[in-house]
Amino acid sequence: MLILVTGGCGFIGSAVIRHLIENTEHNVLNVDCMTYAASYENLSEIPHIAPRYIHERVNIIESDEVRRLFTTYRPDAVMHLAAESHVDRSIDDPGIFIQTNIIGTYTLLEAGRKYWTELKNEKKEGFRFLHVSTDEVFGHLRPEDPPFTEQSPYDPRSPYSASKASSDHLVRAWHSTYGFPSFVTNTTNNYGPWHFPEKLIPLIIIKALKGQPLPVYGEGKNVRDWLFVADHAEALVKAIEKGVPGETYAISGRQPRTNLEVVRKICALLDELHPDPTGPRERLIQFVPDRPGHDFRYEIDPSHAEQSLGWKAAHDFDAGIRETVKWFLAHEDWWQNILDKRYTGHRLGVGT
Repeated sequence: MLILVTGGCGFIGSAVIRHLIENTEHNVLNVDCMTYAASYENLSEIPHIAPRYIHERVNIIESDEVRRLFTTYRPDAVMHLAAESHVDRSIDDPGIFIQTNIIGTYTLLEAGRKYWTELKNEKKEGFRFLHVSTDEVFGHLRPEDPPFTEQSPYDPRSPYSASKASSDHLVRAWHSTYGFPSFVTNTTNNYGPWHFPEKLIPLIIIKALKGQPLPVYGEGKNVRDWLFVADHAEALVKAIEKGVPGETYAISGRQPRTNLEVVRKICALLDELHPDPTGPRERLIQFVPDRPGHDFRYEIDPSHAEQSLGWKAAHDFDAGIRETVKWFLAHEDWWQNILDKRYTGHRLGVGT
């Protein structure tokens, strides 16, 4: 297939493209407008991709340009990952989340629908549109609640999650109303190599290496279900190959941890792999005022996705976080360049 991947220079999108090029015969059209969180370097480790890879620097809210992409390249499938994704940034500036996550998804759906309507025979029958979303659309879980499933009701509580919930509803509406062969995946928190350092795990790794305070929101008891990004990429590729239009697949690695547990694990790994002569890194942990509207717990039961897609996460958290820490230790030039030019590591989303 020729697969149109939106957001392919971002964290998860680039992992998907690496998986497609290294483990399948599919060709890739990467549509990425290169926002602050995108990086060409995310794909630098596969320089042989040129014969099977094209990049178009297009913003998905530009309807004329998006229609041109479908007309020119005639893709067999779409994997839609382009999104503004950081909750803290959505608190400070929700407008860009509405534009990209809602208007961008609508624009892509309409261009894709009109293109699909004109396809013939096997090309039309085989076309798929996968929208990649988040568990945050379901709101939050109490300690006693069972994990989210595909049947969980929506209850978004941040501008980010509300924008993703809206885009999920659009994708399902286009399937129900027009018969458009679209479907949705919802996933838990991803982590791994090439993770932009505004998110918890890369931010803590970098601050710990620099001997800076390690900010932990509230008491650190909030729970996230962690998924190594390469495992997620594999699941998404299986979804585009096997997914059923109108379906939903909830994807996770079955690895819930409190934020404080995650931070302490990173500290222990760095103490082992890159000792600090001034002492253990846990001394740097600093509890800070909580994020406004901070959801307490996310966790997904991925049984349906595991059975339907023939997939299961290969990495447990201990293996994945060790690989991640080792990667950041080996790629200081990459993250230091980001800190110098795009993001200083300062706190976002204080709600003022």
